[in-house]
Amino acid sequence: MIKRELKVNLRGFIIWTGTLLVLLLLIYLVYPSIISDGKGNKVNEMLEAFPPDLLKAFNMDISSLDSAFGWLKSEGFVFLYLITGIYSCLLGSNILLKEESEKTIEYLASLPITRRRVVLDKIVVSMIYIISMIVVLGVFNLVALNISENPDNRQLLLLSITPVFPAVVLFALGLFISTFTHKTKKMLGISIGFVFASYILSVISEMGESVRGFQYLSVFTLADSRRVIADSELNPVCAVISVVLCAVFIVLSLVRYQRKELV
Repeated sequence: MIKRELKVNLRGFIIWTGTLLVLLLLIYLVYPSIISDGKGNKVNEMLEAFPPDLLKAFNMDISSLDSAFGWLKSEGFVFLYLITGIYSCLLGSNILLKEESEKTIEYLASLPITRRRVVLDKIVVSMIYIISMIVVLGVFNLVALNISENPDNRQLLLLSITPVFPAVVLFALGLFISTFTHKTKKMLGISIGFVFASYILSVISEMGESVRGFQYLSVFTLADSRRVIADSELNPVCAVISVVLCAVFIVLSLVRYQRKELV
């Protein structure tokens, strides 16, 4: 079952990861010309005109844009959080539903395996691909930045881990929500909408003390990249919360799928 799922989901993994690698490569090739001849300092001077809370939302108050590593610590990781989050949520919301939409659920039902085993095998495969994507991106960033400049490798390695925390929660949440429907198209809109809504709440929460509470409604708060940039350490509380939320949604998914009427 696991070998089958690895094969079925390989194409999507390659497309998503390959596209991200190409985009990052283009940025690393172009960025030196953007910041050459003192242009990087001019960009930083221009950013000083922006409201402090807006700069904080993108880590631009603690990270300079005069290098590719500086860009990665600010806008770069925001981009990676969004894309890995969308991929994870879509994977979770479709990995069970596609069996119904592609009419292969009857084949699975004929096998001598339980529904629980089906769900657990799919979860294992999904986690393999989610973590593999984040590892591949982390290794690529590490190699590319060490070739072009001299980044803080400890900080870069820790930052490369942070996308795992929101990604696994989004996967588990997508998996749980998918047990309430039979339509993959509906889940596509729900998944993408939820990821962007969560990101917007994360940005809004940095706009002032009066809206700080919105951070507790966003899964992207779990990444806590600011702590890594400021202190070069991961937030253990966020890591624990990510594991707990992921486990809770997976258990709920198992319970729901046992009772779901399959078509």
